[in-house]
Amino acid sequence: MASAAELFKRGIASFQQGQLAEAERSFRQLLRKEPRHPAALNLLAVVLVAQKKFAEAEPLLQSALKLSATSDATFYNYGLVLKALGRPDEAVQRFTQAIALNPGSADSWNARGAALNDLNDPQAAIADFDRAASLNPNDPATFFNRSRSLTRLKRYDDALVACDRTLAMKPGMAEAWFSRGFILQKLRRPAEAAGAYARALEIDPQMPLVKGDLLHQKMLTCDWAGTDRLISDIDRDLAAGRLSVEPFAWQGIAMSERSLQRCAEIYSANRFPARFDKSDLPALRTAGKIRIGYLSGEFRQQATSLLLVGVLEQHDRQQFEVVAIDNGFDDGSATRRRIDAAVDGSIDIAALSDPQAVAAIRAAGIDILVNLNGYFGDARTRVFARRAAPIQVNYLGFPGTLGARYMDYIIADRHVLPAEHRQFYSEKVAWLPDCYQANDRQRPIAEWTFSRAECGLPAEGFVFCCFNNNYKITPATFDGWMRILKQVPGSVLWLLEDNAAAAANLRREAVARGVEAGRLVFAERMPADEHLARHRCAGLFLDTLPYNAHTTASDALWAGLPLLTCRGETFAGRVAASLLHNIGLPELVATSQSDYERLAIELATQPARLAAIAGTLRDNRLAAPLFDTARVTEHIETAYLAMVERSRAGLPPDHIAVAARPRASR
Repeated sequence: MASAAELFKRGIASFQQGQLAEAERSFRQLLRKEPRHPAALNLLAVVLVAQKKFAEAEPLLQSALKLSATSDATFYNYGLVLKALGRPDEAVQRFTQAIALNPGSADSWNARGAALNDLNDPQAAIADFDRAASLNPNDPATFFNRSRSLTRLKRYDDALVACDRTLAMKPGMAEAWFSRGFILQKLRRPAEAAGAYARALEIDPQMPLVKGDLLHQKMLTCDWAGTDRLISDIDRDLAAGRLSVEPFAWQGIAMSERSLQRCAEIYSANRFPARFDKSDLPALRTAGKIRIGYLSGEFRQQATSLLLVGVLEQHDRQQFEVVAIDNGFDDGSATRRRIDAAVDGSIDIAALSDPQAVAAIRAAGIDILVNLNGYFGDARTRVFARRAAPIQVNYLGFPGTLGARYMDYIIADRHVLPAEHRQFYSEKVAWLPDCYQANDRQRPIAEWTFSRAECGLPAEGFVFCCFNNNYKITPATFDGWMRILKQVPGSVLWLLEDNAAAAANLRREAVARGVEAGRLVFAERMPADEHLARHRCAGLFLDTLPYNAHTTASDALWAGLPLLTCRGETFAGRVAASLLHNIGLPELVATSQSDYERLAIELATQPARLAAIAGTLRDNRLAAPLFDTARVTEHIETAYLAMVERSRAGLPPDHIAVAARPRASR
């Protein structure tokens, strides 16, 4: 039988040769002989980490530390395990102990910085990376991690420089190519971002999320080559439980609630697992006004805030206190000024780490914390994963389940989330009686009347439009639009130009379908009030599927432009149907693609019929529930009261159906 020394040598040799299973076997045999062998405990932990058996590695390192707390390597390895187990705050402590024992270890400084990144403390992380780089200026991992910190600080140009320095040292580093794609995405350079993601995928075909991010950037540029294969690969990955796509990107593609649920559950479990102790949960206050915290990274001139600002203003201050939990920035806009004036207080968490943000929210006594981002924008999902408030609600920013059990409720309506779809949501549903989507009836529309020429439109001919983001335009949707244009001579399709690559690709796709490129007209972005005013130059808004117009649908209807949609199978694909039902125009909700195309052609060629619909829209604009901000606010408040009542009674969250109230008088 081999001696302990022989087993030790054999284990090291196997590890160096990449024979991890054999190395594990040797070290386990050694520890059965000598269970208090510090080096074997450490090395077996390293071997297990290499096999991603992090939970098995932790007790070994605990045992090693009990034997000797003088090895920086043990603290370092323990920090790596804790970070991998999603416990970055504990990991920082272990790396700090490693640094205290050996301040000259560049690896420990770099690792602590990476854990600080996980805690959303990028400024402190950069200081650690700078120290690591001073100790070892040739380590690509340090510059890679530094680029991630700079990205979190929104210093995207600096982040790109750091990322490119990483790739100059290690051009085959898939993670750096992925990071480069993300940075370019933030710089609104989607075609370049797609190229970086494609390179990452080429190097590592199993890299988490890279297929989904590549797909989304290709959809943003309407470059549909190879997207069918990507979609099929992602479908297979999701079925196998692999992290392949972010939920937000998948909403533009997925045709079923089950697929979206699976995507959200995998994403949540991998990126945002629950991080709270049930013995340390915040308690709901038993007296005083209910304190609502709205957490968003977009309290500015952005779609979610444009919808919600009226609700913030309308909240009943006799029953509720409203606090803005701000993870974004002040853009100085009129919308931001309205938000600041509407809320009773605000907490800026943008520069706070996750534990600090949770502490600030709990200290403010927030009873209901509303997640206005979900998996979109500048979200702080880890704050919710740490259970910052007694009741946590998913609303408005993300049209679907978050797949996380720490989210108690989702606010919806029965058009977007019918009862038979409850099984696809981890949250309990709070159904509003009208449309779930808040709308602001004070949105200004510029008085200026745009001419067709000012909008780049031809003097004659019917104008179809769609101002949805380009990623919502799928090949199937575009096929339908081209068939419609062919049946309406002289008509044009007016689209939002999100990026030059998308415009060029769509013109090329039109020609490939037998439609002149000039029949596609592209609109530049402009101030919101002017954008609403230019809707008057269009005759009919054509919606997209599987991801409908949401804020853009409200824009069109508020501006008096009829909108035609096709009801989908998912929350994101049924929003426009909800809006139309709640403004008295259910006849504009098609139930099939052929029905959608037929209606579009009929309305474009029957001006009297379309004029009658436009008249109904004009009459209902301020009379129907859709733009009754006070009414939807009362319904939301009724849902909040029901949530609090259940919690105070010691009952778990359950589905809530809010009854319709009379026309609000606020």
